[in-house]
Amino acid sequence: MASPRRSGRQPLADRMYEVLLGQFTDGRWSAGEPVNIGALSRELDVSQTPLREALARLEHTGLVRREALKGYRVAPLLTEVELIKLMDARMVLEPALAYEAARRTTPEFLGEVLRSVDDLARAATSTDTEVFSAYWTIDERFHLLIAAQADNPFLEKAYRSLGGQVQRFRFFAKLGSARGAPGLAAEEHRAVYEALVAGEADEAATRMRRHIENAKQRVLEDRKSVEAAELPVGHRTS
Repeated sequence: MASPRRSGRQPLADRMYEVLLGQFTDGRWSAGEPVNIGALSRELDVSQTPLREALARLEHTGLVRREALKGYRVAPLLTEVELIKLMDARMVLEPALAYEAARRTTPEFLGEVLRSVDDLARAATSTDTEVFSAYWTIDERFHLLIAAQADNPFLEKAYRSLGGQVQRFRFFAKLGSARGAPGLAAEEHRAVYEALVAGEADEAATRMRRHIENAKQRVLEDRKSVEAAELPVGHRTS
């Protein structure tokens, strides 16, 4: 693997941010795990300064937390109540974003959304672990495209402010522990896309709301699976 030092003109702290975010995506880190900056510095062959800068940025996303005199620690798993409130917030914002986006479609926008829909469908059924691990990143691209196309910077900023918390769950979840979840999500994305193509703003909002409602149930099931997997064998129930 190429050394992170050789990253062209990209600032090293930005590169380290991407590297660490990629490690979250790949499932390298566990919820609540301490971050050993010294070990990371040796592993990635960089000084601790850009790593600290990258971790400070990750702190703003909610993925890591800084503890006084202890350094950084990966954020704990969201509680069931937090997940419910997070998904309820998305249910307020995202149908409105889909409604506005449907009123402002362009061929370029629809092309980008279709690519994300097709990519998600492939990732959902792929046996390639690298493709499958990119599932959440592709999923997020779909939602961000719609948020940007709504052309309301206040709504978009509100959605993006939730992004870190959404990713916080995604990166620590067991993808697909709810049976068939990835495939269902891909189908729901396509349904929203079809409403966007038709320019049916109300229908796009309705389908997005249905998608978030279904996603809410899936993430709650996923959280239970993660929690059960973390229990000692003797404490698990069937």
